[in-house]
Amino acid sequence: MNGSRLGYACINNGLNKRSKSDGGRVTTGRTCRKASWFPDKNYGLLGEKALANAQDLLTILKWNKENGVYLFRIGGEIIPWHDHFVPSEVLPQYNEIKDALFECGEYAREHGMRITTHPGPFHVLGSPNPAVVTKSIIGLERHSEIFDMMGFEPSFENKINIHIGGAYGDHTTTAVRWIEGWDRLSDRCKKRLVIENDDKASMWSVQMLYDYIHSQIDIPITFDYFHHKFHSDGLTEEEALKLAAKTWPDGVRQCTHYSESRRKEKQGQIDQILKNSNIKNIEDFPTLLKEQKEIDKIKEQAHSDVVTGTIDTYGMDIDIVLEVKAKEQGLFECRNNNKELIN
Repeated sequence: MNGSRLGYACINNGLNKRSKSDGGRVTTGRTCRKASWFPDKNYGLLGEKALANAQDLLTILKWNKENGVYLFRIGGEIIPWHDHFVPSEVLPQYNEIKDALFECGEYAREHGMRITTHPGPFHVLGSPNPAVVTKSIIGLERHSEIFDMMGFEPSFENKINIHIGGAYGDHTTTAVRWIEGWDRLSDRCKKRLVIENDDKASMWSVQMLYDYIHSQIDIPITFDYFHHKFHSDGLTEEEALKLAAKTWPDGVRQCTHYSESRRKEKQGQIDQILKNSNIKNIEDFPTLLKEQKEIDKIKEQAHSDVVTGTIDTYGMDIDIVLEVKAKEQGLFECRNNNKELIN
């Protein structure tokens, strides 16, 4: 395949907000409070939600196909609370859920779709707390089992993407602990797990991931363009992207993440209003002043609604998961801004 591909993450906003008259809401994020199932071990409730999530995933994949989207990140808990039990042992609807997920996998394979996932930040294999490491391992294995249920053979094509987590003031020692935790994973999970660079100087740059982790266990690195802006570790964007590219095995396309600054996005919008209205002093306009104060509270690392600029892949064909609030609409806008880049 020539050209790079764009994808989006977890939620299709249009389907998620669909009215009952149009068929109802489509989501893979149905869950419930722990208090509603845990005391009485109401696994039937969890199975009901998991089955609906799996069935709706197929609807999303079909929508993606109709709209030329062949890269999609699924949510982390299609089976809610899955790290608290073994789904195959306790869910009454397990066989139905497995069949529904396998149908999703078959559809993805038939149409050349790449499916990935990104477990939450509490999966910390390098934690100094053994209980956290054990819980992290269970959670990662559950994510791997979802891909098993979908019928995907273990491969970085269907990546399970995580961050290393904190360095606890010592990258060397933390890396050793992380690799020890990684070594406790099943081979099937290891063959899917990849690591991503961070947006804080105290954590993990692409160079650090390469030197401390990849060099020891040959694990692929997901390059996050936006995170790199905050923690470049002396590498240019091109250098970091290409260093990460070296870690992906032959036959598996490099997968990256992309977003822009939400604060800059919102600041640009208000600056345009001030310019177009020839406003010299924002303090004379209470509504605009209130908006400005809200913008000032936004963290620099917060993801934007859309991507307004162009993405530079430096001559490489790569996969790019957009981490934007506008989801599929953000993908369409980015696609229009990057027509020469995108397949």
